[in-house]
Parts: sequence; structure tokens; C-alpha cells
Amino acid sequence: MLGTFQQSHLRIEVEASQTSIQEALLSPDQLRQWMAPQSLSQGLPEWLQLGTVFTSWTGPIAIQHQVNEVQSNSLRLLLDQGIDGFHQWQWGDGWVQSSLEGVSPLPLNLGQTFSLWKLKQFLTHR
Repeated sequence: MLGTFQQSHLRIEVEASQTSIQEALLSPDQLRQWMAPQSLSQGLPEWLQLGTVFTSWTGPIAIQHQVNEVQSNSLRLLLDQGIDGFHQWQWGDGWVQSSLEGVSPLPLNLGQTFSLWKLKQFLTHR
């Protein structure tokens, strides 16, 4: 994989319950809503579960995600292609934390910040 090793850990406060955050992160239908302009592959189950594999695209750049761990308050995705690493989500009532590590030519912190902002907007206005 070409690129540089990067890591970013961000935590934000959101006006949402743990259940609402869980649904926004584990339901592919909800993921599609707040992750735009990124797109997700079709044919996903109703809820992300251990072993689920899907691809997201930001323009022409594809990132493969494999659900490595899923619980009521956390999600861990192994990443491949555009990012070679992992993305760990953790949440509770009123907060979301995102930890992203990997090798990529993409500016991971910028993308992660934008994703958290989009998630916060989605949770605030739903």
C-alpha cells in the first residue's frame, strides 16, 4: 500500500441516545444517509454483523470494510484498498468516539472529521 501511516482519534458530544447512535452506525440504510457523498455497496444485511464485508467509495477511491467486532456500543472495521488499517467506533448516551489508523495517501484526519460532523448533523436533525 502506498501512502503514509496515519492515526487519528476524535470524540464528540451529540444530542442523541446510545440507541440512536447505534442505529446510525449499524444500519446500512442510515449509513447511506449520513455518509453521503460517500456511497456504499448494495446487498448489505439490515444490520452490520460480524464478518459483513462492504465497499465504500469517495469518488473513484474504494475502501473495503470488514466488520471485525460489533457490540451494543462499539464497532470495529478492518479496512483495505484505499486505506490499509482499521476504524474503531465507540459510543454512549451523548457521545461518539472514532479511532482511525492506517496507511493511505488520503488525509485520514480530514475525512474522519468530516464524517463525524455529518453523523452529528444526521443525529441532530432526524
